[in-house]
Amino acid sequence: MSRFLFFMFLASAGFLSSARARAMSWGRPPLAVVAGFDLERYLGRWYEIARLPNFFEKPDMSNIMAEYDLLPSGDLSVCNSCTRGNGRTSEVVGIGRIADPISNAKLEVAFAPPVLRFLPFVWGNYWIIDLDFDYQWAIVGEPSRKCLWILSRQPVMSDELYKRLCKSAEAKGFDVSELIRPDQKA
Repeated sequence: MSRFLFFMFLASAGFLSSARARAMSWGRPPLAVVAGFDLERYLGRWYEIARLPNFFEKPDMSNIMAEYDLLPSGDLSVCNSCTRGNGRTSEVVGIGRIADPISNAKLEVAFAPPVLRFLPFVWGNYWIIDLDFDYQWAIVGEPSRKCLWILSRQPVMSDELYKRLCKSAEAKGFDVSELIRPDQKA
């Protein structure tokens, strides 16, 4: 009986999580993603230039980067790494998948153990909402506008480009006044 209750709790949490995400985006225009997204061009290393605060990235993290590789299944291997405040390097490996095969720009990522990946609430939205023609920078967000990342192929970005991307994110409904810019080694 306790195993049944545990799974019922997990299913309820998943339902409430998805309902909360839908409610948070009500009253806002739908979040548009980029057209013509090419997943293979997106693969490789990306550096985090800025992000909105979230529960899984601590303020003292630096040298934050993500590496995306294509798996034989067509899913993505996602490897996030950073330097923690104590100087130690930390790494977490997850998986990504295309959530919308029409645009290819709506992805989902999960860092939960494989045994839990059947649960909808372990998957987070990872939508490409702005992208350089040459895939040198990207803005990633999600419909509630609570998570946002500005990414670059290089560890540093010019102030002019950064300001332009902040204006783009703000025009899409994100509060860029709270962006955190982690230190990156150049």
